[in-house]
Amino acid sequence: MSDLARQQADFQRGILSGDDTVLAELCDSDKEKRQTLYGVYRYAYGSRLVEAMRNEHELLHAYLGDEMFDAMGHAYVKAHPSEHPNLRWFSRALPEFLRSAAPYRDHPVLSDLAALEKALNDAFDSEDGDVLGLTDMAAFAPEVWNDLRFRPHPTAARLDLATNAAAIWMALKNDETPPDAATLEQPSRLLVWRQDNTPMFRELAAEEAMMWDEAANGIPFGVLCSMLATYDDPDGAAARGATYLHGWITSGLLTDAATSD
Repeated sequence: MSDLARQQADFQRGILSGDDTVLAELCDSDKEKRQTLYGVYRYAYGSRLVEAMRNEHELLHAYLGDEMFDAMGHAYVKAHPSEHPNLRWFSRALPEFLRSAAPYRDHPVLSDLAALEKALNDAFDSEDGDVLGLTDMAAFAPEVWNDLRFRPHPTAARLDLATNAAAIWMALKNDETPPDAATLEQPSRLLVWRQDNTPMFRELAAEEAMMWDEAANGIPFGVLCSMLATYDDPDGAAARGATYLHGWITSGLLTDAATSD
């Protein structure tokens, strides 16, 4: 490695990690010390990453405001130096950071908001896939329905939130005053996916969430209906299962159905 290449690598490492070793090879200017000049580069780099986070988490930014979001963003940059050339992936660890790092962990709605925005962004960027239609289901004879297994669309994902972050997200999205943050007695069970080109989500009742989770794990429809019978009226379990399934299909949430054979 040439001396210039080594210096460039040291300079970059110092920007990314906070290592000041390279300062020994830098010179003061006529007006500023090298530490100040290098700090300008470091802050500008961090600010560019925070700007990217604003773009990825527009509603979290709106919720926190400029000052608090920027302070949080720079704390995240320090804890999670960028390791990917695509800025789209830089803030992937933000929900976990907000869940575990002080003082943000004392406000769980922040990690939930970040997780919801991340899930919607991921749905938007997910690969395309075939969409199972009602006409596809009509091709199956009634006697094989109990054996049908379903494959979720590549954009579909489940998310459980401990707070009313979904209601806050909706209010912010509609330019309305969000409700006060609150911890829920039961988690908010969300299904996130992309319909056509639009990422979206909806809340699931506990029964439907259970059925979706088990269907996503490959459990056949007949067994799913038997499981629904443990939640509510056993005689209506098959009808409820069919209703949930119809909703998934018309929303573009499934990509395939096949018998267990």
